[in-house]
Amino acid sequence: MIQESIVVQPALAAERFVLRPLRRSDAGLISLHTSERRLAEATRAIPHPLPPGATEAFIARALAEDRNEDVWVLDGSERGHAEVLGLVSLTRMEREQSEITYWVAPAFWNTGYASEAVRAIVEANPHRARTLFAEVFQDNPGSARVLTNCGFEYLGDAEAYSVARAATVPTWTYLRRTD
Repeated sequence: MIQESIVVQPALAAERFVLRPLRRSDAGLISLHTSERRLAEATRAIPHPLPPGATEAFIARALAEDRNEDVWVLDGSERGHAEVLGLVSLTRMEREQSEITYWVAPAFWNTGYASEAVRAIVEANPHRARTLFAEVFQDNPGSARVLTNCGFEYLGDAEAYSVARAATVPTWTYLRRTD
């Protein structure tokens, strides 16, 4: 019988914050940020309004041993900033590929935090992925700039369902090769 070892998710240093694994105690601040309609509508999976228990269920999935997604908190507390500035995640895909997703709390939009977080994940490449993918809604050009600033290349147009919008929304897909 082959036994897989549990992969420990590393903390990653960025210039203005630390990317650290999610904690159950982050639920309050994550709920506060994700209950904001503008943030929820910029994502595929965050519902609006945010139902009771949704954040706790997300954290439980993110901490499960059999997860295929690693989630990091942008924690600025060591530098005098907020403890939860946003989240960034990597989801394992087939053939040494991962998908990166991220959000930053609206109070911290246009601060460069998203670019800094994505850059730290790309540089560390904790999944050892050969290719990273990302997708943004076409009505969110700021998020597209985050990706191009971090070396992602435009791949094509697609569409994805947004839970908060209860609609299929046009997207831009990006990729970054790491090898």
